Amino acid sequence: MVKLTQSFEFAASHRLNCANLSESENRSLFGKCNYPHGHGHNYILEVTLQGEPNDSTGGVVDLPFLDCVVRERVIEPFDHRNLNVECPEFSEVNPTVENIARAIWQRLSGAFSNCQLASVRVWETAKTCAEYSGE
Repeated sequence: MVKLTQSFEFAASHRLNCANLSESENRSLFGKCNYPHGHGHNYILEVTLQGEPNDSTGGVVDLPFLDCVVRERVIEPFDHRNLNVECPEFSEVNPTVENIARAIWQRLSGAFSNCQLASVRVWETAKTCAEYSGE
């Protein structure tokens, strides 16, 4: 079994806010991430696939295919968007980096036939990331 990871970038804004908390509780918990009009990040997405390399190509997946799938299912819908407003996954779910990683997993799950999605890692800042590997 070989794991292959490819990185992607997208920019998006979000507001961290829990409807079940008061305005002051949200401000205390999320600080500047709770600004009423949100804030943005330049996210780095790492998608890891695993499988047996193809005998003829030596690769786990055709890289242009991987690139196409991720761009179509994740980058185009998320890039330069307000995640809270424009992405249905976050209409009821707080768009934390953890929930973003889970949503991306769900968008990519089942898209690859000759290998498996092993993990999705989303870097929100240079020191904060979340990784999701399925249920």
